[in-house]
Amino acid sequence: MLTDIGLRPEQQKLIVIIVTVIGVLAAGVGLVMVVTSIGEYAPERQADTTVVGPDAALPQVFRGWSSPKLFDPLTERTKDGKALTEKEVFGQSEFVVSKKLKLKLVAKKLETDCAGAVWGQRLVEQVSDAGCTQVARGLYASSDGRYVGQYTLLNLKDGKSASELVESLKTLHRGGWARPLASSKATFPAGGYSEAGGYALGHYVGLVWLGRADGTEPTPKDDFVSLTLALRGAEKALYRRVVTITGPSS
Repeated sequence: MLTDIGLRPEQQKLIVIIVTVIGVLAAGVGLVMVVTSIGEYAPERQADTTVVGPDAALPQVFRGWSSPKLFDPLTERTKDGKALTEKEVFGQSEFVVSKKLKLKLVAKKLETDCAGAVWGQRLVEQVSDAGCTQVARGLYASSDGRYVGQYTLLNLKDGKSASELVESLKTLHRGGWARPLASSKATFPAGGYSEAGGYALGHYVGLVWLGRADGTEPTPKDDFVSLTLALRGAEKALYRRVVTITGPSS
């Protein structure tokens, strides 16, 4: 066609180049417009923006559970307004795991500064948004010196906030967690293996955190299930609150 209209070969080549460049530029502009119309893509963050170092003390495994129907009477803090007391949560200084094994309380702390008891920007923000007014932490050492555990109880505004926190911790725990209490009798080894569970309990959230004192992964001989059940003995305070609201018949 270009020959028919009288253009020389070099002129035809120049026109082809110009048309090709214009086509490429037009395609590029069109692609940008399409991408812009779709919107920005922000990949889901699996962890907090906090840089997690190799020596961070946090669980490698986390499992979360929703609130059982039993704790429905504690769904709203407005119906359970009495603040937790140290005696109420830590009245029992040891929990029985088996005939030969016990978990002994070696450090405890009940405070209103919930943000100071956890670390990780996103976790701090979520705890604050959940209306946390109290946090109780108890550090435990096993009688044989093999295990260390911590139970953390958060007093939130309602059951919805508790359930949302437990659900988000399934990924959030990778970049933020409860701060371990300090004790010469028990400590979570820096960078060692540990695992945790989160439990929505009405408007409360209970966090069980367990590990071997040497930081190694558990073997078939390490019964973390029994250790977890024993550590959850700290929740007896909440069962008593349910009875206070509903009466002994419940």
